[in-house]
Amino acid sequence: MGATNQRAQWNSKLGFILAAAGSAVGLGNIWRFPYVTQENGGGIFVLLYLVAVVFIGLPVMLAELTIGRHTQRNPVGAFKKISPRWKFVGLLGVATGAGILSYYSVVAGWTVGYIIKSATGDLDPKGFGAFLGNAPLQISYLILFLGLTGFVVARGVKDGIERMAKLLMPLLLLMMIGLIIRGLTLPTAAEGLKYFLMPDIDGLSGKTVLYAIGQAFYSLSLGMGAMITYGAYIGKKDNLATSALAVVSFDTLIAILAGFLIFPVIGHSLEKGGAGLVFVTMIEQFNQIPQGQWIALAFFLLLAVAALTSTVSLLEVVTAYFIDEWKFSRLKSVIIVCIVTGLLGIPSALSLGAVSGLSDIVGGKGFLDLMDFLIGNVSLCIGALLTCIFLVYRWGIGNAAEEVIASAPSFKPYVQIWRVLLGGIVPLAILSLIVYMAVTGGSL
Repeated sequence: MGATNQRAQWNSKLGFILAAAGSAVGLGNIWRFPYVTQENGGGIFVLLYLVAVVFIGLPVMLAELTIGRHTQRNPVGAFKKISPRWKFVGLLGVATGAGILSYYSVVAGWTVGYIIKSATGDLDPKGFGAFLGNAPLQISYLILFLGLTGFVVARGVKDGIERMAKLLMPLLLLMMIGLIIRGLTLPTAAEGLKYFLMPDIDGLSGKTVLYAIGQAFYSLSLGMGAMITYGAYIGKKDNLATSALAVVSFDTLIAILAGFLIFPVIGHSLEKGGAGLVFVTMIEQFNQIPQGQWIALAFFLLLAVAALTSTVSLLEVVTAYFIDEWKFSRLKSVIIVCIVTGLLGIPSALSLGAVSGLSDIVGGKGFLDLMDFLIGNVSLCIGALLTCIFLVYRWGIGNAAEEVIASAPSFKPYVQIWRVLLGGIVPLAILSLIVYMAVTGGSL
């Protein structure tokens, strides 16, 4: 796919679903969802998260896919085609995708490092700090993961992204099931699953509700143009409504399975969240399990697969922009974006111990944390909010619904519900998230 006018499409609906689900499924599902669940009441958070996915995540997912399929363009070209004045929303999405790719690839690179550590038997939970402080290693793994991502995207939509998804997504699911079966045999399993699955009304709070909504956006890759980009490759005959439902369902399934994977291992107590969950707490548990080294190897391979399917979609967002708007070849676009995001990712790679000046820039946040807050939280929410406003009040819900109904006639009775959700409930939920982050200065 070079600088031509012919638009690539997915070979099959299954290929799209697996690729789009791969975009959504990532480190946010495998380790972020379990620790956010633990910190926000366990089962009650899971219940709220499922509600948020259905009434907030699914409508926005369908909105982004509809804009993409209708215009057959990257995010900038998509908004520009419908209303030129709104192309800034697409530019925000492309910038968000590039920004997230830069620091997400740093964290993704850690999975490669721990695959090597698992294979060589070097699993020391106290060694994570030293690992983060090793500048050459951090930069090397960043470059390695970006290079692997670039290799997939450079091969194109069908031969690269779709082929990868068809191979890796079933593999990811099988690996998760295997690890879950092993985890259920541990003595901590019953206690952990009870906390994960049993809603406790005492854990309900406004903060819990907001975090559930935030996790729904975070895990579904909304607000960054990824689903608009992937939607542009959907054929006109494919059912948009069932496609959106399938992607959301697959992503949610992986998140729930991640809970079944993590909680049986750690039980109820979780002393460390964030990166500490995977690279410290889980390592401590693996070291106490027979054959724990090889279970750890499978676990970090699983994380690497999840991370790769996400970085591929992030890179494709920016690559598609240069192909469509600048008429660059796919290979040239991939090389340019990988170089730029790699350079932008270096401060993030060095901000967690390697360079002290990058570890506390504003309010105790290091460069990577600051990038995650501004781009992975604030920018993401603003992008989703503007997309809802654009679809309902500029393009018009009627026009958008025509695009959906053309391939999904059964969606017609649900158009008014979609209007109410995108026109009122979803924007209010997103504004609540933005206000919360502005007041607290914290990430979701």
